[in-house]
Amino acid sequence: MSVSTNHPAQSVLTTFDVHDPATGEVVGTYPIHDRHAVDTAVADAHRAAIWWRDLGFAARARHLNAWRAEIASGRDELARIIHREMGKPISDAKLEIAMALEHLRWAARNAEQVLGRRTVPSSLLTLNHAATVEYLPLGVVGVIGPWNYPVFTPLGSISFALAAGNAVVFKPSEYTPGVGLWLAEAFARTAPAEPVLQVITGLGDTGNALCRSGVGKIGFTGSTATGKLVMAACADHLTPVLMECGGKDALIVDADADLDAAADAAVWGGLSNAGQTCLAVERVYVHAEVYEEFLAKLVAAAQRIEAGGADPKIGPITMPKQLSIIRRHIEDAVARGARAVLGGPDAIDRQFVQPTILVDVPEDAAAVTEETFGPTLTVTKVRDMDEAVELVNRCVYGLGGTVFSRRNGRAIADRIRAGGTSINAFVAHATIPALPLGGVGASGFGRVHGPDGLKEFAYAKATTHQRFPSPLPLTSFRRDHRVDTIVDLLIAVLHGRKRP
Repeated sequence: MSVSTNHPAQSVLTTFDVHDPATGEVVGTYPIHDRHAVDTAVADAHRAAIWWRDLGFAARARHLNAWRAEIASGRDELARIIHREMGKPISDAKLEIAMALEHLRWAARNAEQVLGRRTVPSSLLTLNHAATVEYLPLGVVGVIGPWNYPVFTPLGSISFALAAGNAVVFKPSEYTPGVGLWLAEAFARTAPAEPVLQVITGLGDTGNALCRSGVGKIGFTGSTATGKLVMAACADHLTPVLMECGGKDALIVDADADLDAAADAAVWGGLSNAGQTCLAVERVYVHAEVYEEFLAKLVAAAQRIEAGGADPKIGPITMPKQLSIIRRHIEDAVARGARAVLGGPDAIDRQFVQPTILVDVPEDAAAVTEETFGPTLTVTKVRDMDEAVELVNRCVYGLGGTVFSRRNGRAIADRIRAGGTSINAFVAHATIPALPLGGVGASGFGRVHGPDGLKEFAYAKATTHQRFPSPLPLTSFRRDHRVDTIVDLLIAVLHGRKRP
C-alpha cells in the first residue's frame, strides 16, 4: 500500500506544521498534496478497488479484523498521537479508540447480511420472474475527516466503506494528519498487496481536489459552513455526499428526572473534549419545578472539572480561531442580561477555556442559536415539557438530543426533531453499532453506523430472471383485447376502492 507521502515529490507543493494546541510546539510536518497527487491516489485506488471488491465479504472481513487487532495493539501509541495533535486527555483518546473498534467489528461482521444478494417476492402480475436485490460497492470513496474525534468519526465512514467493498482515499484534518497516517499504515500491514486505504494530507485545497477527483462518493464530517463548500465542489461531477455537520444539541430535564444523573450527563455531554463535539450538550432546558435544585447540582459537578493543570479533565481548544467564537458567545450573552453562574468571559486563558454555565440567556442569543464548540452550557427554565420541546426544535440544527424523565422520556424524545435521541443517558445512540447516526436540517444528511451506514457506500442493484413466459404478455405488442380485459379485471379486484 502507498500513503500520500510516497507520491512523487513534484506533486507536493509545500508542507504544513501541526502544533500541540496546549504548548504551541511543532509535533509534525506534513506535505500539502496538490490536485495531481490527489488524482494519482484516486487512480491507484480505482485499481485497488477491483481487487478489494473481488475478495468478497468473508476475505474482506478477515482483513478488517486484522486491522482492528493492529489498532487495538497500538492503542497506546495512537492515543498519544491524538493527545499531541488535538489535545484531549490520553484516557479520552483511548475511549474514542475503543468506540471506533466496536463499530469496525460490527461492519466486518454484518456487511454480507446487510448488503449481500437476497431474493425478493414478485407481484401477482410478475409471478413468472425471480427477483433479487444486492448492494454493490461504489468503487472509490473519499473521506474528509474531522480533528475532534480523529479516529472514531472518520472510521464511521472508512470502515463501513471498506466493508462494503470500496477502496478509500482519506483526507484527515490538517490538525490531526498523523492520526490518519497511523491508521493507514496499520491497515497496510494487514493488506499490503494493494493501496486499498490511502491518506492524502493538506489544507482546504486538498479536500477540494478530492471532491473533484471522480470518486464514487464523499463522506464528510465537519462544520456546516465547510459542508456547503464540499457540496459545491462535488456538484461539478454530481458526486454524491454524506454530510455529518454541526449540532447544537439540547438536554431536557423533566420534573420527575433523576437530577443527579441528569447533572452528570450534562457535565460530561457539555464539557468532555472541551465541548468540541458535534453531539455535545450546548443547551439545557429544565422544568421549573426542579430548576433550582438541578442547577445547584450541575454547578457543583462542573466546578470539579478543570481545563489544563496538573491533572486536567479536559484539554485545550484545538483550533485557535474557535476561541474568538467562544468569547463572542459568552460576552454577547452577558451583555444581553445573562448571568455566568460558573466561569464567564474570564474563563478563557490562552488555549484553555474553563467550564462556563450561563443562565437567563435570551433564546435569540448566539450562545443559543450558533454552535459554540467550547465547554459552555446555557441552562433555561421552562414551564413544562411542551415549552422545552418547542425551544429545542426551534434550532436549525437537528443532530441529537437527550431527555431525562422517569415516566415520560419516550413521549418527549419522540417529539424532538433530531437524527437520534437518548433517554436517561447522554449520546447512547451514537455508541450502539447497529444504530444509524446522522442529523437533519443544518446538521446534514445521510447516516453512518448500522445497516444504513453500510448502504451509504453501496448502490442497490435489482436483477430479475424470467422463469417461464407470462400467460399475460403485458410488455409486448402481442398484448390483445383479451389480455387487457383480464388485466382490467385484476386491477378492479386487487386495487378497487374499498369502503371503510
